[in-house]
Amino acid sequence: MLKIAYHPIYKHPLPEKHRFPMIKYELLPQQLIYEGTCTEENFFEPEIPNDKHIVAVHDAEYFYDLLNIMIPPKMARKIGFPLSEDLVERERIIADGTIKGCDYALKYGIAMNIAGGTHHAYSDHGEAFCMLNDQAIGAKYLLNKGLANKVLIIDLDVHQGNGTAEIFQQDESVFTFSIHGEGNYPFKKEKSDLDIPLAKGTTDETYLSILEENLPQLIENVKPDFIFYLCGVDILDSDKLGTLGMTLEGCKKRDEFVLTTCHQLNIPVQCSMGGGYSPDIKIIVEAHANTFRIAQELYF
Repeated sequence: MLKIAYHPIYKHPLPEKHRFPMIKYELLPQQLIYEGTCTEENFFEPEIPNDKHIVAVHDAEYFYDLLNIMIPPKMARKIGFPLSEDLVERERIIADGTIKGCDYALKYGIAMNIAGGTHHAYSDHGEAFCMLNDQAIGAKYLLNKGLANKVLIIDLDVHQGNGTAEIFQQDESVFTFSIHGEGNYPFKKEKSDLDIPLAKGTTDETYLSILEENLPQLIENVKPDFIFYLCGVDILDSDKLGTLGMTLEGCKKRDEFVLTTCHQLNIPVQCSMGGGYSPDIKIIVEAHANTFRIAQELYF
């Protein structure tokens, strides 16, 4: 059964100017249930995880300053919104959704987190609305419990996963792979194990050709026994914060290729949704919903 992490706190409580993109966290589960792709049984509600899983990735002083809302003002500004206990709780619960998703992926082959993809969170600070790096926490959870020996993180959000790259820069057990907009934030990129920056306006044909040329060979070389997939839909040409020229159909084909590859190779995969900032919320929800539809068709 496809298991999907969702918690009501995912859609709450951001300051007013940041709320529009968050509507998708409420609408996406509703759409999946309405159309029959999922039922209530597919969803599970994550909780506050054990702190040990978080401090295995994040500097303890940073994490406890975050918990106590004592982040220095300069560091807090990098995160991008006023900190509150509710927002920190939200981030911890998102991380637990990915941790539990790892266990479900090992059992069923795939698991999804409606939220997550907080790849701008570094080991010792947050950036760009990311405070705790959920997929990095999930990867360390698997490695520390002996549930995986080699992890591949496939980050196809339009923004480079700079925090993820920094966290695993010296860790050979995790391979970080990012295809992103060359001109997108972060403007000072970190070094992933493999970065493929794309020019402004890159279209479906070019994007998919690059992905199909690189991913199978990368998996052959890395030989991961677990994959994390950050499937942001901010690669769409309609995205307000993206620079690429992908269509809805191209975004769907991207997900089909990644998930089909994981399925055929029998490598468990945990998916976090990442970004999506098109002005029309229906486009965001449709693009994300395609990922869940593909997962159901392939695996169940």
